[in-house]
Amino acid sequence: MQFVSSNPSVIRSIRQRVFLNAWLRAARKRGGLPLLADFRPEAFADELPDMMGLDVVGSGDGVRFLITQNGSQLAAAYGNKSARSDNLHNSYLDDAIGPDRYARVLPSYRACLSHRRPAYAISTVQDSDGRDVSYERLLLPFGKADAVEQIVGSYKAISIDGGFKVRNLMGLRSGAPITIVSAVIDRDFVPSAGAARAGDDVIELD
Repeated sequence: MQFVSSNPSVIRSIRQRVFLNAWLRAARKRGGLPLLADFRPEAFADELPDMMGLDVVGSGDGVRFLITQNGSQLAAAYGNKSARSDNLHNSYLDDAIGPDRYARVLPSYRACLSHRRPAYAISTVQDSDGRDVSYERLLLPFGKADAVEQIVGSYKAISIDGGFKVRNLMGLRSGAPITIVSAVIDRDFVPSAGAARAGDDVIELD
């Protein structure tokens, strides 16, 4: 999967642009990678169901991602039996979502690590009723010097058709998502947030 160099205008979700702005402010303050302490997720409490925190364990080909915080919507989207927010807590990402799905998302995490910049991707998938859904993933790196130690992810499922079913949205039965955007945010900041799309933040739990 090839990642293109992009500026923040590639990000569709207004809320994800807010997260990126917070990361950019912290990065400018530090003059490099911000520390996780510089990012205050409690300021985005309403977004926690769509967020994930991960520790980077190991390096190179052996790197793994330990889930330290997982939103309830993510557990539901990946077809976990329980949609509780602690469902995947203290699990490694590859164990939590399985090898096939992990292979699809791993390039985004590796791009975030290697570039030490936010990585963004959009995939299209269908819910159980056949509605088209865009699944948008923003990964923000944190750490010291040149080493990424933590990643905070924001994951948005959005449909122009309005309400949709999130349960097992990214499950294997839904078919492989089609990636339409793969980007590393490493170019100048563009402040305009743009307009919200129809159906933004409208999710129906089955």
